[in-house]
Amino acid sequence: MPRRSASQKRAAKQARKRNSDPSVVVDIKSRNSFIETQTITARAAPPLQAKTLSQGQYITAIKSHKLTFGTGPAGTGKSYVAGAIAAEELEARRIEKIIITRPAVEAGENMGFLPGDLQEKFDPYFDAFRDCLIERLGKGAVECGLKNDRIVVAPMAYLRGKTFNDAFVVLDEAQNCTRAQLKLFLTRIGENCRVVVNGDIRQSDIGNQSGLQDAINRLGHLNSVYVHAFEHEDIVRSGLVKDIIECYEK
Repeated sequence: MPRRSASQKRAAKQARKRNSDPSVVVDIKSRNSFIETQTITARAAPPLQAKTLSQGQYITAIKSHKLTFGTGPAGTGKSYVAGAIAAEELEARRIEKIIITRPAVEAGENMGFLPGDLQEKFDPYFDAFRDCLIERLGKGAVECGLKNDRIVVAPMAYLRGKTFNDAFVVLDEAQNCTRAQLKLFLTRIGENCRVVVNGDIRQSDIGNQSGLQDAINRLGHLNSVYVHAFEHEDIVRSGLVKDIIECYEK
């Protein structure tokens, strides 16, 4: 039997390792194109489970309506539920991309100039969804999705002229959108598109210029639109957060 060179032995060893390693993450590409894989730890997320009756109603509303408004105090799971359902839709290839946006309004503190390109500047606003998507899809899949535009994170100002086709779109912190911004955003909705708009009207950083309540008043009667209002008893973040919010709003 001929002896193999050192390079041939290393190649054979790596091939055996790849074939025996079940930890594979899929780069979730278009359902019409090939699938790339890379070796990292696989993540099997459990099915999304509602923590409260109100969350269950919200999940059902998102899955059965083209446009869902979620309002209510912090800690009720509005952002997490939207992100988790978006991940499920992308993983099942019922949509081509996830689009996440929010107004670039700072919460009472000016951070000044942020270095980097557009993606890096807007990255701090994506943190609320990053952990959720990583939990549901795995870190490698999220990184690949961001790289090949299957997961798009963009500020409101960059949505003008775009159409949301074959997408799951989440607008977070919508209480900081003006009426004009919300009109611009909502008129982007195209075919096979599901949209979730989240916000707490009582926590607006732009005062009475907020367009969230205006949009709900105008659109709430439409058959394809659902408005879900969370209450203080629906807070699941912690009992302390619930007490803090009640104290501030008394």
